[in-house]
Amino acid sequence: MSDMRENAITKVATVTPVDMQTVAKVDLFTVPVGKVFYPTAVAVRDATASLAGGTDYDIGTGAAADTWRQAVNLSSMIVVGTDFMVIRGADVTKYKEAAAGDVFGIKPITGSTAACNATIDVFGYLVDA
Repeated sequence: MSDMRENAITKVATVTPVDMQTVAKVDLFTVPVGKVFYPTAVAVRDATASLAGGTDYDIGTGAAADTWRQAVNLSSMIVVGTDFMVIRGADVTKYKEAAAGDVFGIKPITGSTAACNATIDVFGYLVDA
């Protein structure tokens, strides 16, 4: 039987804690050997502090994590533990697929003012390379 991640858009990863302040890429999902990954959404949830000041996060592959979405503003997530945001690909925008071995992640460019961790869920689907 084939993997559900190849037959439907599913959650492919949940990562916690994710540092939402420090300017450093956090790995969220490594594409398995022989597969190509097409991300469809990222959910940021369960923040341990306000994300005020967190005005610029890049999401994607590569060292800069900037191949999928750039300049994502999460600064409105100020209620600890209950606020969440779902980031989707922009309508009619071309993206680069994530090949086997690529590491999909998030990188705060201008992270939260206060030290903050969050949980991040990654959604998408896999196809054979």
